[in-house]
Amino acid sequence: MSLVKYEILTKVAEVASFTKAADALGLTQSAVSHAVSSLEKEFGFALIHRSRAGVTLTSEGQTMLRAMRQVLDAQELLQQEAAHILGVTRGKVRIGVISSISSNWMPEIVRIMDHQFPGIQVELREGDYYEIEQWLLSGEVEVGFLNGQKSEQYQFMELQQDPLLCIVSDKSPLFHKTEIDIVDLEDMPFIMTSYKGTNDVKVLLEQYHVKPHIRFELSEEVGILSMISHHLGISILPQLVIQHLPSTLKAIPLKQGGYRTIGIAMKHHASPVTKKFAEILSAWLKEQNSTL
Repeated sequence: MSLVKYEILTKVAEVASFTKAADALGLTQSAVSHAVSSLEKEFGFALIHRSRAGVTLTSEGQTMLRAMRQVLDAQELLQQEAAHILGVTRGKVRIGVISSISSNWMPEIVRIMDHQFPGIQVELREGDYYEIEQWLLSGEVEVGFLNGQKSEQYQFMELQQDPLLCIVSDKSPLFHKTEIDIVDLEDMPFIMTSYKGTNDVKVLLEQYHVKPHIRFELSEEVGILSMISHHLGISILPQLVIQHLPSTLKAIPLKQGGYRTIGIAMKHHASPVTKKFAEILSAWLKEQNSTL
């Protein structure tokens, strides 16, 4: 019964709401509240702080949550290993994804997994590189897409180098160029991608000591493209996020090149299901690249 309570507290912490946790778990709100109260009584201290702003964990709750995740991960690994010995691939894999991966790669990957391994339950959680790395380190996901960060706490497998391209509108003096020298972007109105963690575009600009005039910093590529469409600036974006540009916009290669590294990070002792996901993903990418 304690494992169920641990799962409930973990979900409450994830969504910061008793109501949302109850909906996600298929329970009543009173059942969720009772489970948390039962844990607090069992441990002898408060785990949850309730306020008008929502539900947050106490410092003691954060400490216990980390331990509970370890217990739940161990239980999941135990079940997966038992299934693996029996020759069955079954279990859950939680994956941290960036938006361009969730829209371009994951629909087909999930379809393949559903077809070939119906016993695998896939959960996706979308965030930026920094958030995904934190989820990976805290145990909230088993595997996450990152752009090359290295850590002794997980293994990183490079998958693809995604070219960085300059995006301009048809009103830009750069529109008819077939290649752009990055130094020509100096002082130009620029829409910068904004997210926590290593920013590939900023790293590229700093590498060549180029300082464009940054008008806006936006986290969503849709917003960046809209700004460019209204002739408010140019930007540099990865090829994967600009699959379908309107005719008024153009993606132009940079003379100096430049790319972001897409890869997956996972624990050194990954579960059988996590390894199977990595296997399927690698095989699918290899097939996609062979048809290009």
